[in-house]
Amino acid sequence: MSLRFVLDEHLRGPAWSAVRRHNATAESPLDVVRVGDPDCIPLGTDDPAILLWAEQEERIVVTRDQSTMKSHLEQHLAAGHASPGIFMIRPHGQLSAVIGFLELADQLSDPHEWQNAVTYIG
Repeated sequence: MSLRFVLDEHLRGPAWSAVRRHNATAESPLDVVRVGDPDCIPLGTDDPAILLWAEQEERIVVTRDQSTMKSHLEQHLAAGHASPGIFMIRPHGQLSAVIGFLELADQLSDPHEWQNAVTYIG
């Protein structure tokens, strides 16, 4: 089963462009949506609501939000919820490394491998 991702709203610019460039030439495009897209949750949605939406949609959250997302995940799990996972981009992570990681994770792993965990990438 392929992985599905949601980019946090602060990744709408260059990260989204990198995903689009990848998908334009890849044999296996990544299944990525962005917070704020028409079929996604709106811009300005807080982290707890993003985690609930990602859980329902079975999408791994890709974010740089190291200040609050991890603690919101802990609260989310403590409330009895689950998470497909969070891919936390390191502060100086390169977008090419992030896209490469997403591609490898999609091709070589199963969704359950990332559940309820924060994985640092980039």
